[in-house]
Amino acid sequence: MKNIKTLDQIKDQYYGVVGTPKRDDLERELEALRVGLKIKNARESLHMTQEQLANRIDKKRSFISKVESDGENMTLKTLFDVVERGLGGKLRIEVSL
Repeated sequence: MKNIKTLDQIKDQYYGVVGTPKRDDLERELEALRVGLKIKNARESLHMTQEQLANRIDKKRSFISKVESDGENMTLKTLFDVVERGLGGKLRIEVSL
């Protein structure tokens, strides 16, 4: 039988356990990618182009492309603009301690 590891075990091995700086950086980067992917999926489900979404929030198409590929370093105001003004959705933010 092969030695099968979970994703968390692999992340522990290569990035350290949760709470270490290197692992926390990885988790933040992954969460930013998830945000970008969720925005892209929502836009596509509305059959909207990046250009159309950009026009709705007075940004350039290249900005939407960057948000979708890397949601990191986006302000909350911009995130609200993209989701609520641009996509017509509702943004909910959760804080877990």
